[in-house]
Amino acid sequence: MRLGIVATGHSIGRKLILVIARLMMGTKPPDVVKTLFYRPKFFGDPHSAWTNQVLRGPSQWTVGERELFAAFTSKLNQCVF
Repeated sequence: MRLGIVATGHSIGRKLILVIARLMMGTKPPDVVKTLFYRPKFFGDPHSAWTNQVLRGPSQWTVGERELFAAFTSKLNQCVF
């Protein structure tokens, strides 16, 4: 189930960013981006901070290896992001 407001309930600035992203990518931005933008203080900022820590923080694996793990997991989950 997807909430319509997640696709349309953004500020003017965020809507502009989504339009520019669509033009540059040639397709609609992934839903996860819209979700991060919808309620940034509740979900977007904490999720982005956590993701940054996981992918860029201290680890035995390189950043490239972690990105590859994330891409492979997304592919297994049939996630286009």
